[in-house]
Amino acid sequence: MKHRFEVLDIFRGLFASLVFLFHLAPFAATPIINNSFIANSDMFVDFFFVLSGFVIAYSYQAISSVSEVKLFLKKRFLRIYPLHLFMLLAFVIIEFGKKMITAYVKVNNPNDPDNNIYTFITSLFLLNSTPVFDPKDVSWNIPSWSISAEMVSYIVFALLTLCVFILGAGKIKNWFYALVVILASIWLISVQTGFKIDFTFDYGFLRGAIGFFLGAICVNFFRLTYNNVSTLPSTLFTFLEIITVAAIVVMINWGEVLKEIGFVYEALFFVSIYIFAFEKGRISGLMKSIPLLHNLGRYSYSIYMCHALMISLFNVAFIRILKFPETAYSYLFILNFLIIYIFSAWTYKHIEMRFAYKSKPKAARNVASPELKTP
Repeated sequence: MKHRFEVLDIFRGLFASLVFLFHLAPFAATPIINNSFIANSDMFVDFFFVLSGFVIAYSYQAISSVSEVKLFLKKRFLRIYPLHLFMLLAFVIIEFGKKMITAYVKVNNPNDPDNNIYTFITSLFLLNSTPVFDPKDVSWNIPSWSISAEMVSYIVFALLTLCVFILGAGKIKNWFYALVVILASIWLISVQTGFKIDFTFDYGFLRGAIGFFLGAICVNFFRLTYNNVSTLPSTLFTFLEIITVAAIVVMINWGEVLKEIGFVYEALFFVSIYIFAFEKGRISGLMKSIPLLHNLGRYSYSIYMCHALMISLFNVAFIRILKFPETAYSYLFILNFLIIYIFSAWTYKHIEMRFAYKSKPKAARNVASPELKTP
């Protein structure tokens, strides 16, 4: 099977856009943004984790050597780190800039105690989803904690997949993935008095591992059932897609209650990704027919990583300097997102794609490594 999973990529773009609205809400005073659905849209980050595990495990069914582990981690590092570093340095510049303009413009948190040398180090080395240096809150580029959690999951996945290959246990690898989910869940439950999962700066790496390895299980379940399930009528898939979207809307809207048992969102996104991976319903067809949605999916990582900075700059310009009321975000959010979209298109091209891993052409590899030539 070779799938592009276009619809899932589109969902990533849509949900990244909703996370933008979640972070915009504290600056706004309008029911369009200040409502329970947007207030709980931070839970879409768990969709990203599950989808990441799904896509990575689909592409890497086996890792058979230490050199393949190194190549896998190199590819993943080059995919996520350049933009992370670019945005981190941008926030450092902004932090110094805030001190210069506070005499002229009201600035939120002119001396943010969470943006310090220790949290800079943890962000620089992608440790900012862990309790290293005992952080008190998210810092610098707020969404970047989840990139740290992603990198931790990549490392665990690569090493575990290598172990599975060495042991010849490929047929039961889902049990290994399930073990990671269980251990991470027990650890997360043990540090609290309930079943919340919305940890970030302290135990976000556990939250990431739970979602990631559920995604890895999901893709193997998808592979196992594909031949039989894909033959089901498209009308059934349309019905399932409608039910799934409705469930997402309702459960996100009821987040104030459901976050207390946050693990239900992992199950929700597991089922959602499985259903939409088939791309056979009417909703899937409609989404795939809209070019803008494909662009949202393409730029989703940039949208996610850039939006916090763009929100802050936009708020200073329009609310602090131009004196728009906070209620103006009922329409200003469109302009804000347009700026983010344009900036994300630029960072996608000049940061993401520029530094992404590019394998050498086969001919070039043969010239550089004569021992690979056939006699």
